[in-house]
Amino acid sequence: MNKRKKKLTMLVTGGAGFIGSTLADRLIREGHRVVVVDDLSSGKREYVPRKASFRKLDIADSNIADVIKNEKPDGVFHLAAQIDVRTSVDDPVRDARINVIGALRLLEACARYGVKKFVFASSGGAIYGSADIYPTPETAACLPESPYGVAKLAFEHYLRCLASLHGLTFAAMRFANVYGPRQDLHGEAGVIGIFVRRALDDKGLAIYGDGRATRDYVFVDDVVDALVRAMKSGKSGVFNVGTGVETSVNRIAELVRSAVGADVPVDHLPARSGEVARSSLDNKAARRALGWKPRVGIEKGIRLTAAWFRNKSLSR
Repeated sequence: MNKRKKKLTMLVTGGAGFIGSTLADRLIREGHRVVVVDDLSSGKREYVPRKASFRKLDIADSNIADVIKNEKPDGVFHLAAQIDVRTSVDDPVRDARINVIGALRLLEACARYGVKKFVFASSGGAIYGSADIYPTPETAACLPESPYGVAKLAFEHYLRCLASLHGLTFAAMRFANVYGPRQDLHGEAGVIGIFVRRALDDKGLAIYGDGRATRDYVFVDDVVDALVRAMKSGKSGVFNVGTGVETSVNRIAELVRSAVGADVPVDHLPARSGEVARSSLDNKAARRALGWKPRVGIEKGIRLTAAWFRNKSLSR
């Protein structure tokens, strides 16, 4: 006779956002109790699953400790963040307040109230900077070229240190460029969503620089699967979450135009500071330790993303 799976309480910060809400949906399907914490500065209340408990709160607020104390989560997924590289360049203090101080408040509360596992959404491309090896493994030198990358790396060190001091199991998940349904329409990481939305509106696509810069684009459902596997694993560590494949911005524009069926113009604008020229992540560690691998290729992923945005437009 199969034993019934224990219902766990999972807390997701940033759970009204693109990745966080997709994760919350998955956790509820698996039968867990889900608590979402989000200040709705970029997330959307409508994305929070109906069966989830919702707390509107900035993670940098000291009241985050009361949420952990009262909800007693078995595990915490920390996805809430300031995610825009250019914003971090313009205002590094604000970036650090959210991505370091806010994250520390949350981690400190988790350690105090006995949370068993902490899974952190880190950044692959921003942390490694201009790497010497592609795809880049977790053992590569971390030389971030933006305050955003510095903050993510700093918190990884805090996480490793405090987890060791307090007996907390942790996983720092270094994401490649995540895309898919519900994608944020701002920032460099949102380029696929931005392109799809503009193409559907029959507007031109703007590429900063010559378009040859590459990124490792990983579909949101694959990322959520990696997060869930990391939470279930008893192992602590740092794991890249990417495909290991480089795709140029020019190629993304071609795929989006094809998926949408729109022959919109592509304009090249001056390149922007704080962004690396190449990025792709070696995912062998996640494959070995978590049994994870990406399953959705870039062409299929863009088609799925375009279909979601198209349906959203029709339902307005």
